[in-house]
Amino acid sequence: MLLLPFSILYGLVVYIRNWMFDRNILRSVSFNLPVICIGNLSIGGTGKSPMVEFMIGKFKNEFRLAVLSRGYKRKTRGYALATSRSTALEIGDEPMQFYNKFPDVTVAVGEERVVAIPQILHDKPDTRVIILDDAYQHRWVKAGYNILLTEFNNLYTQDWFLPTGDLRDQHKSARRADIIVITKCPPELSLAEKSQLTREIRPAPHQHIFFTAISYGRPYQVITREPWIPNKDHEILLVTGIANPGHLKKYLEEHFNGYDELSFSDHHIFTIDDLNYILKKFNQIHSPGKIMLTTEKDAVRLQKFSQQLRDLPVFVMPIQPVFLFNGENQFTRLITTFIQEFPDQS
Repeated sequence: MLLLPFSILYGLVVYIRNWMFDRNILRSVSFNLPVICIGNLSIGGTGKSPMVEFMIGKFKNEFRLAVLSRGYKRKTRGYALATSRSTALEIGDEPMQFYNKFPDVTVAVGEERVVAIPQILHDKPDTRVIILDDAYQHRWVKAGYNILLTEFNNLYTQDWFLPTGDLRDQHKSARRADIIVITKCPPELSLAEKSQLTREIRPAPHQHIFFTAISYGRPYQVITREPWIPNKDHEILLVTGIANPGHLKKYLEEHFNGYDELSFSDHHIFTIDDLNYILKKFNQIHSPGKIMLTTEKDAVRLQKFSQQLRDLPVFVMPIQPVFLFNGENQFTRLITTFIQEFPDQS
């Protein structure tokens, strides 16, 4: 209750800003190619990065893609194009993760997307589609297609403005979305629950709603990428610096006998002192079958310690969204139709 006045003030600022864009007092810029925005109404943890990776994997062979992120918590400013020499400190952990997984896809960062998009087109003139990562509130660019994510356990309809809640935008901003995806659903979500969630979201006639769950892949060594075959008897030290590790922790509880955890803040930049602390905790585990486990986002921030980690059992848990109720084909079809029917750039 003490924070409620600040939430009201924050909400008022958001309302005025959106009102100014809606009335063209502040003007959005459109571009002459398909621009797809992936974002949310709340602060992190809704699964934007896995969705961006899903989009890249689906369309990179069909269209020449570029991914543009802000590069949150990087140590640089302005526009930068990811290269083989880039680091997470220079471009941010999520863009670095995208580039590591898809080195043939253009990945760039820039706070001012209106400026960064023309720079991408200058550097990579054959770009056909641009995916904007976490840009739903960046209304200076008018995306041609908007994909809004909201988490099953924290729907935007039941949330409130920061700092009392997690919202950074108004509920009604969801009306700008073409697709709404409820992420991190239980894999066994029932048809009755699906209907209940749809009624809660109340999609507009032009909007399509989808449901996804999390799927974990086979872990791999953080430096060598050698795969690890999970064994429930292994003792695990979980190291995370992400907004919402709850689903990974639940997965470990369901598939292993137990684990210890070291939790850092979201997008935490690991230092040598952090590494020494992690190794100290790991060495205190006396089981011969012990391993360290971390997320893909954390892995790109740990790779700078390649010399120390190369020969240690430090494994990365990959993640991807899985569409429920056979929704993947329709989702892909909607995106493909938007791109193919976009007016010819020539």
